[in-house]
Amino acid sequence: MKSFEERDPVGAETCVIVEVPHAGIFVPAECLAELCAPARAIARDADLYVDEIYAGAPSAGASLLAARLSRYVVDLNRGEEDIDAESVEGGPASSRAPRGIIWRLSSDRDRVLTGPLPRKSFDHRVRSFYRPYHERLQALIADKRARFGRAIVLAAHSMPSVGRRGHTDLDAVRADVVPGTRGRTSAAGPIIDLVDQFFRTRGFEVRHDLPYSGGFTTQHYGRPADGVHVIQIELARRLYMDEFTLLPNPERMEKLRALCTELVRAVGQAPS
Repeated sequence: MKSFEERDPVGAETCVIVEVPHAGIFVPAECLAELCAPARAIARDADLYVDEIYAGAPSAGASLLAARLSRYVVDLNRGEEDIDAESVEGGPASSRAPRGIIWRLSSDRDRVLTGPLPRKSFDHRVRSFYRPYHERLQALIADKRARFGRAIVLAAHSMPSVGRRGHTDLDAVRADVVPGTRGRTSAAGPIIDLVDQFFRTRGFEVRHDLPYSGGFTTQHYGRPADGVHVIQIELARRLYMDEFTLLPNPERMEKLRALCTELVRAVGQAPS
């Protein structure tokens, strides 16, 4: 199966791409024997419902790319080299990557893998799931640049509302919205400011780069000097779901979906 679903813009297309790398929870049969993570951990470490929150993006003129696989199969927001010997056979012994491209520990520190992933299995996951996603994202970026002179990627994520173990903000209540731009380097200032003001003027607390400044997509593709702007947007899960039961709040979901559609439209209309 493809590791992602793609939806084309409806109506007047814009330069915006919304990519959702962590909403999926599906694990292919060939990966099940190598996995020992509890089912709840798969859901807790997914950005549940974020693909639904941005489902209106195509109606606002954006291209939408959404992962279907669990990040426990392959994390699409990491680099291929982000492994260690405990996650993949033959990985660097000196590196420690418990949550790299292949997760071996969940955010709750449960074991994800039965043991280091055989190199053959790792190569299969990268070749079959990881590279096709990034090849398609690269193609979308190139197409938008060719047609509009620029591409704006909104990397759509969600985050636990309170810092968990393994993060520098343990037990701290997080802001409603965290735009990640790696210190304002992955996108032009006016675009970052537009996203900031969009949420602030609607009553949301916004905090930049803390605790997430942006992952692989932000770092790798964000080249504002070349017309490629990337902003990772983390939404606190309390805004739309019960973080204990993992069930969505339908009323809050609907409001957030309308809001994010409006955001996508506003970004697409930003002056060049």
